[in-house]
Amino acid sequence: MSLIFLDSYEPFDVFPRTKGSGMLSCPPRSKWRDIGSKLCNVQSWRRRVPITIWLASYSADSLLRDVIAGSKLCNVQSWRRRVPITIWLASYSADSLLRDVIAGVTVGLTSIPQGIAYAMVAGLPPQVGLYSSIFPGLVYAVFGSCKDVTVGPTAILAALLAKYVARSPDFAYLAAFLSGCLILLLGVLQLGFLLDFISKPVISGFTTAAALQISASQLKSLFRIEGSSGGTFVKALGNFFKHIRTLHPWDTALGVCCIVALLVLKRTMVKASPTRSTWRAAVAAGWLYVVRARNALVVLVASLLAYALFKHNITPFALTGKIDGGLPRFGPPPFSTVVKNETLGFQQMLTVFGPEGLAMPLVAVLESIAIAKAFAGSKPVDATQEMVALGACNLLASFAQSMPATGSFTRTALNHASGVVTPAGSLFKASLVLLSVTLLADAFYFIPRATLAAVIMVAMMSIVDFCIVRKLWLSSKWELATWLLTVVVGAWAGLEYGIAAGAATDALRALAAAARPHLHTVQFKVGNQECILLTLAGTLGYASAEHVPRKIRALQSSGAHVLVIDGSRLRRVDIGVVENVISAILELQKKEQRVLLWNFSEQHRRVFASLQPALDCFVSGPSVDPFVLGLDVDRRFPSLSTVT
Repeated sequence: MSLIFLDSYEPFDVFPRTKGSGMLSCPPRSKWRDIGSKLCNVQSWRRRVPITIWLASYSADSLLRDVIAGSKLCNVQSWRRRVPITIWLASYSADSLLRDVIAGVTVGLTSIPQGIAYAMVAGLPPQVGLYSSIFPGLVYAVFGSCKDVTVGPTAILAALLAKYVARSPDFAYLAAFLSGCLILLLGVLQLGFLLDFISKPVISGFTTAAALQISASQLKSLFRIEGSSGGTFVKALGNFFKHIRTLHPWDTALGVCCIVALLVLKRTMVKASPTRSTWRAAVAAGWLYVVRARNALVVLVASLLAYALFKHNITPFALTGKIDGGLPRFGPPPFSTVVKNETLGFQQMLTVFGPEGLAMPLVAVLESIAIAKAFAGSKPVDATQEMVALGACNLLASFAQSMPATGSFTRTALNHASGVVTPAGSLFKASLVLLSVTLLADAFYFIPRATLAAVIMVAMMSIVDFCIVRKLWLSSKWELATWLLTVVVGAWAGLEYGIAAGAATDALRALAAAARPHLHTVQFKVGNQECILLTLAGTLGYASAEHVPRKIRALQSSGAHVLVIDGSRLRRVDIGVVENVISAILELQKKEQRVLLWNFSEQHRRVFASLQPALDCFVSGPSVDPFVLGLDVDRRFPSLSTVT
């Protein structure tokens, strides 16, 4: 048995055999000392513990450099950006406090009826919608970076959640936990750029389908008909027409009146002229707050009407019923539940969510960041911080019996119009909702369900986006087709399938654009020679390796004497495309077709030369005309290898 030490490269026998026998003899003591010195010397072990090497020569300059490099990741300013309250709280003033309180109370008056309504859309107890307005609002006041954004339950998330809640309400709390974990992870890893792959037509089509589905699902409460509210837009309409004879006229009348009142209040304005008296200006300012709190006022009036009739033993409307007020049960979200006397573990609950469950965190991020950008104006939006804040909101709120939450367009617009100054407005909004659910829970008993349906349907009117159809028609028919597919699939099969179909269509469009890039051609004449110009632009990936040479070969039938390939706008080209282009050029040259490669970059020329050194038809200059005229027209289609 031989060992070879790299230091000496000299093999030696550790256990040499005794001459004339197969027995092994013990090596001499000097041999053992040699082995030990090579295995156990200090230098050998120092290489295994590198700190013992570089620490001996560590200098103050190296220490300073390492501190500076580490401070870029661990400095106080970096961490303060992740906890924005530490930035704006230092300069918080009494004027900002007053304006934030006014905005928070105004938004809170709208959050109460909408929270109850969206919880009922999801099939959850009404107080869950209020909890989802309280605790995410408290968390966002600490981690949120956009002063206007108001986080809470939304109609779209409620609609996505409904089919899981139909099995057990525990799925709602687990969905908030899982959505928070995923969104927080995306924010920490700074993967917000993935949202860029979802196009505007898909987002618009999804929100339109969601608004249609949510509005259709409210027909059951608005007209108080029998049957289910339907899981999709088509099913909801089918159920409505199937049971239309069971409608209750009093609920229908109340619901229609509430819709009319909300629309009138929304569009009624009192203008104050500076030449008029101050009382008119005061009336205009007061009316503005009435308009902003219209949802709460309509619900209040309808509730008072229902209470007055109830006192006379008349109950013509379907009421919200008892709401379990007080604080929620704090604790971890349920990782198991019971469905039809069968216990489902965590893995089985994940199976129930399936891939479609990813639609909830995806939609939550899309809604929140889109709303933040819409109201940020010229200020940049830190998408990473918004994802961190939204993830923390859902993650922490899931420990307080909350459903998934995200930014609300309606409440954010109201917050912005109310003059909010800092994210503290969310804190005051949450405080008002907290007071209502703990002290006024009994008063919610008399809220008519038809009124809540009217509030939701009016809110959905601002989400439906049919104006984009004309813009897409003028811009791109393919984008219009993507929008229509998203709307139709979302309304027919479900919202998660709609956004999946739209995203798949976008992916196919991107693949088609990569495989079939547009190649612009122009015919022109130089002297007595007919020429055709083919422009290569952008990036030509491997998917277009067959399309580009096929286009070049097809130009032979144009009758042009000279083919000019313009590479001035070419940014990147895969080697497979270059190989096929060279093959096409050589084929054309054999058929006495002349080719010029005009204004290709030096990098692209080197790629061509590495594959075909004999190819010498590159020319450069502001105009290709001199090179075309320099060709020997008297010769019979000479090879372009002679062009200089």
